Amino acid sequence: MGSNMKFDQKVLDWLLEPDQPVVRYYALVDLLDHKKSESQIREVHSKILKRGWAKEILAKQKPGGYWEKKSDLYKPKYLASNWKMIVLSDMVLKAEDDNRILRGCQLFFEDWLGDEDKFEIEGEVCISGNLARFLTRFGYSDDRRVKRIFDWLVNDQKDDGGWHCFKSSTGTLDGWEALAAFAALPRQKRTKRINRSIERGAEFYLERGLHREGRRYEPWFRFHYPNHYYYDLLVGLDVISSLGFGYDKRLSFALRVLNKKRKSDGRWELDAVHPDLATGANYTLRNPNVTRFALEKQGDPSKWITLKALQVLKRVEESS
Repeated sequence: MGSNMKFDQKVLDWLLEPDQPVVRYYALVDLLDHKKSESQIREVHSKILKRGWAKEILAKQKPGGYWEKKSDLYKPKYLASNWKMIVLSDMVLKAEDDNRILRGCQLFFEDWLGDEDKFEIEGEVCISGNLARFLTRFGYSDDRRVKRIFDWLVNDQKDDGGWHCFKSSTGTLDGWEALAAFAALPRQKRTKRINRSIERGAEFYLERGLHREGRRYEPWFRFHYPNHYYYDLLVGLDVISSLGFGYDKRLSFALRVLNKKRKSDGRWELDAVHPDLATGANYTLRNPNVTRFALEKQGDPSKWITLKALQVLKRVEESS
């Protein structure tokens, strides 16, 4: 195996339990360096659609390939198709793996990407970045319409290297979705413009230590999943380390926070579920018709958060 990183065996055994095969898959491949081509890994992958979170999400999909209603793929938050597809794209699945995922993707191509002028006018990095990310993960990186989103993300980058979901001449740490989309794109498919955009975007985050933007914003110091379009330190660490910048010393503050939040049993908890309105958020929902959606229970040890944290720590170790 390629890594020298030592894992707590009890935590590892917990992640490898068969109840959530997607977590088991990532633990075997990303933490223990098994090859995706191994028969054992292929067998685990085959169970992702049969047991656990992906199965539960797809069980609630309507026959037409959507969740909630076909006329609105975005609302209600966080139950409609947009949000479910984002989560499903984290599950190591391709559209070719299941017709339900294929139908879900087709709806976005038809409804959101059918009119090029409309997309250019209405594009926002929080929506467009998530869309590019999940369509890429589902196997559509070579589709001209997906390539167009990536071009738009590059063009939408601010002079300071960041992005912003609202009208602004400067970026914000909250605008992480473009970099996450680039991280989902295989290296060999990244153009020179995208690579340059990644360098500028990563520098935007690194020079701010992944957390400095005015006053301390408490929700950024709580770990969440699903993230939807919200930022926190684990999101920043995951994206930046995925893009190959785990060696940068400016991650030290965020890494200290990550390690401090680890419980005595070696696991991390799901701190909050979005929208996070707890202490320090200092905002209220403009639209109260938002339904929280989570895979795990807030305040409990989280397999997903623990997996993400260990992936980050392993990438950082291997790049230092």
